[in-house]
Amino acid sequence: MNALHMARNAYSAPTQAQTRPPRATEYAAFARITARLKAADADGRKNYPALAAAIHENRKLWTMLAADVADGDNGLPTQLRARIFYLFEFTTHHSREVLNGKADVGPLVEINTAVMRGLGKSEAEA
Repeated sequence: MNALHMARNAYSAPTQAQTRPPRATEYAAFARITARLKAADADGRKNYPALAAAIHENRKLWTMLAADVADGDNGLPTQLRARIFYLFEFTTHHSREVLNGKADVGPLVEINTAVMRGLGKSEAEA
């Protein structure tokens, strides 16, 4: 399927898109990527391309979060923003270690799962 075909399909579909609250969207992104990390971890080192792709997706997510919390207009409390940025730094470093075979995926899954729990609580309180 080429890009032109995908664009036609995207724009020809009825525009009945459901809007989700931002936290639900963040939760869904974390859930999808965490599932990919777990699946790649279950395959072990024998499916390195899947592991590298899952790590890349996770890094992209954390890079977006870091950019968001680094923005001065971000409404989160300063302390929380600092913690999220620290998790970005840890995730970046640990991801490199995983790809080099010096660490396992477990801590990345744990961090993402903890964030998902926090997002779930925040959504329930809203």
